[in-house]
Amino acid sequence: MAIARLHGGPLDGQVLPLDDEAQSTLILPYSETQVVYERAGALQNTGEADGPTSSDFHYVESEDDIDPDPDGRDE
Repeated sequence: MAIARLHGGPLDGQVLPLDDEAQSTLILPYSETQVVYERAGALQNTGEADGPTSSDFHYVESEDDIDPDPDGRDE
């Protein structure tokens, strides 16, 4: 199993399982919208003894505006 390392956006720093190692785009749920991350670079750690195969994904956009305080309580 491979892992995706997310960079930027609201999920920065998260590590998620990657179902398909060839996947170039991740569309993930976030709050009441979706966020898009795209692969940046080749797979890393593809050997048998160097840890889990991983790939970096960078934030591209969200489907809607991301508002951390939709009710206006954080003032």
